[in-house]
Amino acid sequence: MLVVMQSDATADQIAAVVGAIRAMGLTAHPMAGPTRTAIGITGNVVAVDPRTLEILPGVRELIRVTRPYKLASREMHPDDTIVRTPQTEIGAGGFTVIAGPCSVENETMLLRTAEYLVARGVKLLRGGAFKPRTSPYAFQGLGRKGLEILAKARRETGIGIVTEVLDTETAGAVEEVADVLQVGTRNMQNYSLLRRVGRAAKPVLLKRGMSATLEEWLMAAEYVLSEGNRQVVLCERGVRTFADHTRNTLDLSVIPPVKQQCHLPVVVDPSHGTGKAAYVMPMALAALAAGADGLMVEVHPEPAQAISDGAQSLDFGSFDRLMERLRRLGEALEREVG
Repeated sequence: MLVVMQSDATADQIAAVVGAIRAMGLTAHPMAGPTRTAIGITGNVVAVDPRTLEILPGVRELIRVTRPYKLASREMHPDDTIVRTPQTEIGAGGFTVIAGPCSVENETMLLRTAEYLVARGVKLLRGGAFKPRTSPYAFQGLGRKGLEILAKARRETGIGIVTEVLDTETAGAVEEVADVLQVGTRNMQNYSLLRRVGRAAKPVLLKRGMSATLEEWLMAAEYVLSEGNRQVVLCERGVRTFADHTRNTLDLSVIPPVKQQCHLPVVVDPSHGTGKAAYVMPMALAALAAGADGLMVEVHPEPAQAISDGAQSLDFGSFDRLMERLRRLGEALEREVG
């Protein structure tokens, strides 16, 4: 249920409606809009009697929300959400590029990459300190040492940090360093972790599960939103199908339905989506054309020497060519790439 307040509703009237909702044992989610405030209601397992609320001063109308993902739905929040970091914003009509290595391997490599990206106008650096790997014998990341290196890169270059939160135990340490908390595909339905990042004071980048439907993906986002964190970015990174010509099947067809049904920004990861560096550029351009709000791409100074995911990482020259073509396409689409 969504309570739409009148445009001239006072703060006391809004507070009275919020109090009435809480008195019913439900959770109120006030959302201030450009012309009026709306108050979302969650927690009800049966229908809410609208007469209880529609008679309160300042209430304009009540709207029933039919989607199971209430807070992520455009029914409750019709305007696009803009996710902001100290360095940039995602979802404001432009095309935000997040780039960097799969893993934080050492200080020299990461600082070199961060300095290069800043010189190209990139505002957000991706890099994993904690790495969930299919094999327990594969490189698991540098852990807290990796976080220290990311923090140094931020201090010395000013670039923002996007890094993965692997579990609730290390979430606090990651939150101290990161500008954006990444929840990986394997953790999309780790509900205790989703609730934890939902209580964080940092934006969350939520990757789609490798076999998740659109509704399952948005319901995972709902866990984060329901804890009070409204700064959520969705990330399409490919799903598992019968195809074997790429690492995953990058589902760009999901972007228009996401944009239609959900107000959260969505970025695309063509590196994991294809698993091959040669395919990253065409799929990145397609993501921009399809209406995505940004890109998350793996970049490494020497992909052949990368500890993880070198085959899908762009070298610096390839990234320069990608940015040039993205900007040319962005001009045609009247969208700023950066």
